[in-house]
Amino acid sequence: MHPGRSTNPVIKVHDLAWLEFDKPDLTRTEAFAHAFGFATVLRTDSELQLRGADPGSPCVIVHRGGTSRLRALAFAAERSDVLRLADAAGTHVRPLPESLGGIGTDLIDPSGLQVRVVADTHRLDALPIQTAHTVNVGHGTARINATQRPPRAPATIQRLGHVVVQSTKYRAALDWYLDHLGLIVSDFLHFPGQHDRGPTMSFIRCDRGATPTDHHTLAMALGPANRYVHSAFQVCDLDALAAGGEYLKEAGYQRSWGIGRHIQGSQIFDYWRDPDGLLVEHFTDGDLFDNTVEPGWAPFTASGLAQWGPPASGDFLGTSPRHARGEAAAMLTALRDDNEFDLNRLTGLLKVARS
Repeated sequence: MHPGRSTNPVIKVHDLAWLEFDKPDLTRTEAFAHAFGFATVLRTDSELQLRGADPGSPCVIVHRGGTSRLRALAFAAERSDVLRLADAAGTHVRPLPESLGGIGTDLIDPSGLQVRVVADTHRLDALPIQTAHTVNVGHGTARINATQRPPRAPATIQRLGHVVVQSTKYRAALDWYLDHLGLIVSDFLHFPGQHDRGPTMSFIRCDRGATPTDHHTLAMALGPANRYVHSAFQVCDLDALAAGGEYLKEAGYQRSWGIGRHIQGSQIFDYWRDPDGLLVEHFTDGDLFDNTVEPGWAPFTASGLAQWGPPASGDFLGTSPRHARGEAAAMLTALRDDNEFDLNRLTGLLKVARS
């Protein structure tokens, strides 16, 4: 079985710093971002930087581009580790744009995704927070002579939590992140009936030693194409998530799946499509692990994606008529190419949505 961590990683990153996307219409992108709960840091004709309320760097950078796609992941590390990684990988260290500050080095993972590791970026001050509600739980009565009236308003994004990607070279990409960036696996999933062939999805966290970190900062699944799946952003509590969802719904945006509570990671979740069809998640109340927790193993099933909530939708799973033609084409292409997605794995993937 896969051990879930590298014995001698080159470096250990601290966290995701930001995600970079290409988008054709920055005005439309910014309107959705504000409804979703982001604040704008920078807006030019060619770039949009978005942030949460927590101090730090922007958590999303959007470039004007012809298609809507994930361009790059950026991870934060110590300056000495950026230099060490560049030396080990044979890449250059370069100054980042003045709006971000600091330095970075760019690598390409086995799936072809650009991965930046950055250090010493400018630190944005914290913004006003959205306060979590005081909740009476069972016989615990913390709230007396006061009512609950959560506003139907955008849920204030606190920070970037994680990103999920799909890879036709899942095992090679998994090992690359563990070996180069020092990430460690929290949970493995395997296709139904294929446990002996090893994992086909992993939830991966940063290794901060005894300091707890999110259950997953990066999640990766084997599939018929190398692509972005979704990204997730933390909000303060369930009321913010639910009322923020009502605001998005009234603004005409499309919920993909939710509200529910995941199993791997335990987050309360709510998934939405942006105007270009990319999937983004509000979450709250996720698990935190230190580096002593060993990987869990479970079958990869649609019913196993949540402890409670509505069944995983066809839109979320990619099985709706809207996605069917593209998925079929991707599967045929993947089967012809030299990668890890073979006919046996296709059979396992098709069982996921029905299991």
